[in-house]
Amino acid sequence: MGDVVEEPEGAAEPERAPADEAAPAPRPRRRGRTTLLIAAAATLGVVAGTCTGYLVQADREPTKLPPLSQPVLAQAKGPEPEPLSAAQDRKLRTDGDLRELLLKKPKGTKDAEWLEGLDGWVDLAGYADLYEEPGDVFPDLVGDEFRRAAVTGWTEGGSYTVEIRLVQFRQEETLQADEYSDNNQYWADDEDATDSWDLPGTEDGMVYVHREPETEPGYVPVYSAEAHAWRGDITMEIWVSGTKTIPKKKIMDLARRQMERL
Repeated sequence: MGDVVEEPEGAAEPERAPADEAAPAPRPRRRGRTTLLIAAAATLGVVAGTCTGYLVQADREPTKLPPLSQPVLAQAKGPEPEPLSAAQDRKLRTDGDLRELLLKKPKGTKDAEWLEGLDGWVDLAGYADLYEEPGDVFPDLVGDEFRRAAVTGWTEGGSYTVEIRLVQFRQEETLQADEYSDNNQYWADDEDATDSWDLPGTEDGMVYVHREPETEPGYVPVYSAEAHAWRGDITMEIWVSGTKTIPKKKIMDLARRQMERL
């Protein structure tokens, strides 16, 4: 047997690496390597195809372009049509002096001194002041594109007072004339003891006669009637008051004649 070589006493044992450091952890695979190879191959294919296309196109004769000029259109013969008259062109009429479209005061009547506005015009603040809550109505009128309002009125003897308003909207966004007419009709229908009739010649105009008077202590009872309709960008409002019930014929005749002027 061979001699056994004895290690000298006190010889140090070789150091061993800890178990968790024995082998390094594998690195994750780099993302996009295969994608880059495929993209590079596709790019080379596109370049090669483009070069081939240029070579093929260079051997071809140029394609003729179509003529830029268009066929001559035959011009209509005869005189040009005449422009619409003010009676036919509604826009021309309503863009003018709105006060000219109001009914004229009948002979023998007196001017109404209570009318809101100046010289037949009512501005935005003045029209809002006609409502019970002007502070709430004012911003609504601004948002609803209020343009202007014209007003007229008169007193017939000591029996009746008449007030007519034409309110015009810009209507760039919505048909506010229709909406304001509907709103007025809503409140008129809400009154008790009220008779109503369609206004002929309008889409949805209405006439109302209130049979019960408005009463306040110290004041004479007041009866009233009203009419509401719209045409284009204008809302028509008519209010008649008196010391006795307003005849249907009276409010209906006023509303019909005023709408004819629009």
